[in-house]
Amino acid sequence: MATVDATNTKELDKSNARVREMFRQIAPRYDLMNHLLSLNIDKRWRNQTVSRLRIEGNAPILDVCTGTGDLALAISRRAGAETPVVGSDFCHAMLAIGDQKRKQQPEANVNFLEADAQHLPFDDNQFQVVTVAFGLRNVADTDRGLQEMVRVCRPGGQVVVLEFSQPTAPGLKQAYQFYFKHALPRIGQMLARNDKSAYQYLPESVGSFPCGQALADRMQQNGLHDVKFTPLTFGVATIYEGIK
Repeated sequence: MATVDATNTKELDKSNARVREMFRQIAPRYDLMNHLLSLNIDKRWRNQTVSRLRIEGNAPILDVCTGTGDLALAISRRAGAETPVVGSDFCHAMLAIGDQKRKQQPEANVNFLEADAQHLPFDDNQFQVVTVAFGLRNVADTDRGLQEMVRVCRPGGQVVVLEFSQPTAPGLKQAYQFYFKHALPRIGQMLARNDKSAYQYLPESVGSFPCGQALADRMQQNGLHDVKFTPLTFGVATIYEGIK
C-alpha cells in the first residue's frame, strides 16, 4: 500500500503495480507529458541539474527512475565516454525508449537496467553521484527511495533530485494551479488513448508531494548533509542537492 506524506491532503495510489502499469501505457507519450507539465522547459532544467553535478574522475554515476533516459544521457555527455552512467527504472517500456535514444548517441556510455528504486541491485558506496529527475514523487515509499539512493552513493558523494514543485508567488501560484487542475487533464484526455487517468495522476502527484524545505528535511533525515535546494522558473521545479 502506498505511504502518504504528512503534508499530503489527498491520498494517492502510488503502489508499484499501479505506477508501473500507468507508465507502461503512457511511455510513448511520456516525454510530451513532461513538456506539458513543465511548460516545455524541462530540458533546460535538466541541463541546470547536470551543471551542478560534482563529477570527479571516472567513477560510475547512477540515475534512478531514469524513465526514457534524458537525464542519464545528458549526464553522459558532460561526464564523457570514460565515465559509466547507469539509468535504472522499473518500467521496461520506458527503458526501451531510452535505449532507442542511446543508440542514436553512440558516444554515450550509458547502460539501462530494470530495477525498483526501493530495492536497488547495487553494492553499498558504489556511485560518485546519484540522481533522480521527476521520479521521486512516483516512488511508493519516498523515504525508502531516498535511503536506497544514499546507500549506493559513496561517502562524500552527491545525491541530486530534480522535481516539480509548487510556485508560491501570488498570481503565478493560482495560475499554475488552474493549469494543473483544469487545463492539463483536458489536454491529456485528448492525447491519451489508453490511460486517461494518468494525466490526472501526474499533476496530482505534484500537488501532494513535499517540496522546498519539506523535501530538503526528508533528504537530511535519510542520511544526507549540507542539503540545499534551488527553485527554478519561479518555483515550478526545484533542484535539491545533498552530500553523503
